[in-house]
Amino acid sequence: MVIQADEDLLSVGTAGVRAGLSQYFVHGTSPAMRALERTIADIAPTEIPVLLVGESGTGKEVVALEIHRLSRRWNEAFVKYGCAGLSSESLVAHLQTGGNSKEEDASHGGSLFLDEISHLESASQARLLNLLPDGSGNPSAGCQSVRVISSTTRNLEDEMHRGRFREELYYRINGVHLRLPPLRNRKEDIPALLDFFLKKYASLFARPEPQLTPDGIQLLLEYSWPGNIRELENVARKMVALGEEHLALHDLSVGKPLKSSVPIPKPSRILRDDAEPVRSLKEAAREASRNAERTLILSQLERTHWNRKRTARELQISYKALLYKLKQLGLDGSNHAERE
Repeated sequence: MVIQADEDLLSVGTAGVRAGLSQYFVHGTSPAMRALERTIADIAPTEIPVLLVGESGTGKEVVALEIHRLSRRWNEAFVKYGCAGLSSESLVAHLQTGGNSKEEDASHGGSLFLDEISHLESASQARLLNLLPDGSGNPSAGCQSVRVISSTTRNLEDEMHRGRFREELYYRINGVHLRLPPLRNRKEDIPALLDFFLKKYASLFARPEPQLTPDGIQLLLEYSWPGNIRELENVARKMVALGEEHLALHDLSVGKPLKSSVPIPKPSRILRDDAEPVRSLKEAAREASRNAERTLILSQLERTHWNRKRTARELQISYKALLYKLKQLGLDGSNHAERE
């Protein structure tokens, strides 16, 4: 089985493929997600094409994987193609049988996930329409059968009215229209999602799984999450990497400071003449500098999707210096895949 998906998804082992696929999907308790999951269970065993619509970061690829896992094609390929800049020639190579591609792709059956299909150029839309299975589910000439799952953050009906998306293609891919709720509308699911991400990065970084304070949890539940699940995952990754809740949640708490119950690292202390412990100004400045440097490096790594060479260039330090600093932070890469 071939899975070509985002690098951030956990890898699926060779044993227990169907069970392994389930690790991507976190079952929700919110009414919106319970209704969505019931629909997924109903349509997954069919061959009907699915259109996933939702804001960026709402988990459209993970839902596509869950549909694939529950389908009759679960032991075949799940292949994702980003549609931005995808040429018609590439579509032909991916979908036609007997192509010259050296990699197994969706032309061998399985599920084809077309990410951000609204980004397809007009010529590619026309070519895709001719390649996809017709309304009866029969594959086009020269193409093998595939289950088509598409995603978009845009309103495709508006795109059609503006002449930017082909009407025929819209109805070809829109067998079932599933709208994914933003995280702000399913906050009941935050604890389970957070637990999943904390365990994921504690394993990847070989670090302890953080335990949040009640005030930290409350802040996460009250935050609006404009970046949706992807933003929550970034926060969880930062919690594990930094090991300090107040630093990881700092950006969320701007204008809404955490209460005193959030633990603050104890500074180094010296003794004054009157034996009252105080903090050395030099030590305070050194600790503030370390914290600022650590936060900046982690923020830049997140922005570059953990591409360390690019991070080093943008921080204007040598790659060797960055590796040394990551080793000091306990993030030397021994448990995290390098991204070039």
